[in-house]
Amino acid sequence: MEKKEVVRSGIGFGSALAMVISWSLHKSILWAIVHGFLTWFYVIYYAVTR
Repeated sequence: MEKKEVVRSGIGFGSALAMVISWSLHKSILWAIVHGFLTWFYVIYYAVTR
């Protein structure tokens, strides 16, 4: 049961992080939502390209 909680928290944090990064760059709610769905893929992309 504890493993499920860790995964659920990790996905939530990744989504929030992606949305914050997206908002700070684009100032667009639509892009923030799209990047929120992409979660860790967008966070890793941002880290690699910056």
